[in-house]
Amino acid sequence: MKDDRLLAMRVFLTVVETGGFTSAAHVLEVSQPFVSQTISRLEGRLGAQLLHRSTRGQRLTQEGQRFIGACRRAIDAVDAAEAEIQGLRGKVSGDLRVTAPLAFGLDQLVNILPEFQLAYPSIKLNLSLDDSSANLIEDQIDVAIRMGKLRDSSLMSRRLCSLQRIVVASPDFIKRYGAPIEPMQLSNYNCLLWEGARDHLNRWPFKIDGATLNIPVSGAFRSNNGMSLYSMCLAGSGIMRLAEHLARPAIARGELVPLLEEYQAVDDSAFYAVFLPERDLLPRIRVFVDYLVDKYRTPPW
Repeated sequence: MKDDRLLAMRVFLTVVETGGFTSAAHVLEVSQPFVSQTISRLEGRLGAQLLHRSTRGQRLTQEGQRFIGACRRAIDAVDAAEAEIQGLRGKVSGDLRVTAPLAFGLDQLVNILPEFQLAYPSIKLNLSLDDSSANLIEDQIDVAIRMGKLRDSSLMSRRLCSLQRIVVASPDFIKRYGAPIEPMQLSNYNCLLWEGARDHLNRWPFKIDGATLNIPVSGAFRSNNGMSLYSMCLAGSGIMRLAEHLARPAIARGELVPLLEEYQAVDDSAFYAVFLPERDLLPRIRVFVDYLVDKYRTPPW
């Protein structure tokens, strides 16, 4: 008896992920009529419409939104079973979708990924750099690099390294405006601010008289992009509380100067690799996360 249910699930998943029948056909290396007929037979067997079709494309129906999750779980389970046997033979393969904060990705990840790809040439890596926190299910992410304190307890995580931020400014900024002597004086200076979901980072923690106080700062420039804030700081536009992986090398090069060091509070946060619990068994995810943990056991900065 012919059972093509898994094939139909894979075709349906590819249509959703690529955004259309033609693009799915290209990815799967089949004809567009085959994709269309497979989806129609799938809907007929289920007795439900999975996709709203229009001249502008397709979108999931309510039934389709529920079914797509089941498709991902089923295909992940099959991929994990096959990958486990492949892994025993020394071959790990498959698509690996990774997301990371922009600054950390550009400064750190892109420098170590070539070595990973040399070690695992059968893994196809897709890297998305974004300062917003992706939804691993909706955005089809395998591994996300996150910084700070983890909030979503439904995700599995591996700690990569500690995260410390340092208050810095450029030598030109200090030459023009001087340097604050104590944290309360920051209200007299232009500080570079986060916008949006990371607005809470605009309250800078300092150790004052044995207690940690969060000092709100203000300034004329805001951004939801860490690299833009870093670039503005290098250009002398303001004071920034900057992640250590960018701050320490810039300080060593003489491009930035640390401020208020005697008041610096120790951050209770870190960089993590997070992933969905059901994907913990996928070898391509395990080898990538293990690789990151090994690389950042001793932070390169």
